[in-house]
Amino acid sequence: MRPPTHILVVNGVKVRQPVFVLAAPHSGADLLARAIKRSPGVHLTMGRGAVSRVVYAFARRPSIARSPGAPRVIRDVLAEAWQVVPGACGECSGTCKEAGGIIGAGPCVTASELTRFGDASPDLLYSAPVLLQAFPDARFVQVIRDGRDVVADMLADPATMAWFKPHMLSDDSEFPSPFLGVNNAEHKLRWKEMPVAGKSALRWRAAIRLSAVLRKELPADQLLTIRYEDLHKSPAETFGQVGEFLGAKISTIALYGTGAPRVGARRRLAHTDAELVGKVAREELKRLGYS
Repeated sequence: MRPPTHILVVNGVKVRQPVFVLAAPHSGADLLARAIKRSPGVHLTMGRGAVSRVVYAFARRPSIARSPGAPRVIRDVLAEAWQVVPGACGECSGTCKEAGGIIGAGPCVTASELTRFGDASPDLLYSAPVLLQAFPDARFVQVIRDGRDVVADMLADPATMAWFKPHMLSDDSEFPSPFLGVNNAEHKLRWKEMPVAGKSALRWRAAIRLSAVLRKELPADQLLTIRYEDLHKSPAETFGQVGEFLGAKISTIALYGTGAPRVGARRRLAHTDAELVGKVAREELKRLGYS
């Protein structure tokens, strides 16, 4: 049984059917979020500091996310992030500011025009169960991308690589760890000795498994899954699906420029890395139809 719906009001607007964009790292959540953010009346945040701290706390320690107070914590921190006040965008990430076309402290939206709220913070996927408890009418859009391309882009991102330092699995780590893709404490040493390509593949694999659970548990009117490759191949059709799902007009203009989706990043992988990724992620790649 789902918890009762809480009435949350931000800037005089009731928060109804908030939108959350979910994906494994480097799977295109930022591209989709940029498009949704630019839809009329939508205030979608991306990586506000306070939100990120809560999201990563839940990701690193799943027991915190399962605590009775977790839904209130994430509801409160998002309500604060969604406030439209002078200087509000000063706390936003560079990605969020760029997506909203903001130079300076903002705000990026007009309070009087607000109709919808949302968030697309990195690694929000790990907070999906808590978000559903906090906002039972929430709408989720998740993006799936070929794991080999994902790993290639992860390896080129210093921020992502920082999560793979040996101390990230300490003696007080919780298992299973979907965030790092490690199932039990017996695998700690193997993980620490594994090349970063393998660790990246484990992260992708674990995220895909979480996405599969969501597809089984959530009804079609609450969860839409799209492919990163479809953003590249048929952006208008794909954004049309997202717009119909959310009841909003989504423009493909946000895809043009340096952030346009590309496929085939796996060609940058060294042969040994490509073999390792294929070994770790073989089952999920096959299930998703990535030959």
